[in-house]
Amino acid sequence: MDERTRRKTETAILAGGCFWSLEAVYKEVVGVDEVLPGYIGGVLPEPSYRQVCSGETGHAEAVRIVFDPQRVEYRNLLEIFFAIHDPTTRDRQGDDVGSQYRSAIFTEDEAQSLVARETINALEAGRAFEAPLVTEVVPAGRFWPAEDFHRDYYAINGKQAYCQLVVAPKLNRFRQKFTRLRRL
Repeated sequence: MDERTRRKTETAILAGGCFWSLEAVYKEVVGVDEVLPGYIGGVLPEPSYRQVCSGETGHAEAVRIVFDPQRVEYRNLLEIFFAIHDPTTRDRQGDDVGSQYRSAIFTEDEAQSLVARETINALEAGRAFEAPLVTEVVPAGRFWPAEDFHRDYYAINGKQAYCQLVVAPKLNRFRQKFTRLRRL
């Protein structure tokens, strides 16, 4: 039995624009064992990237994060989430437009739902954003892993224009703001 199977892990599923950005950031978070890009929240079984990008399946691009709650709390993952994407724009992150780019937290249980709603309420009460938050908090349904070419996308394709213009700034924001949660 390896170390991961001996200790208890939890899962978080977050959607906040293109999953390449979320994957790149969460791969650097201490206590995160796995980050898998995929699709959730739609009606079509086993959707493809092309189908999801059409905006007609109802799926969101998301990441499934397996983490050790003894090393990083679910609340910390949400703090990072709200710092690296715009939770005030419905179905949009920058030039990425469509319901597949919506801001959503797909919760595994009532405890996660409570933490998500508390986090959103605190951000709104503290006027952390100039506009109201539109992030959905919904029970997680079936998560469909994305095609293999999406895995480690930024690590493999970091020099591409999209990665430099969209992913890199989010990764840098995480690195500057969350030094204590960054894997060294």
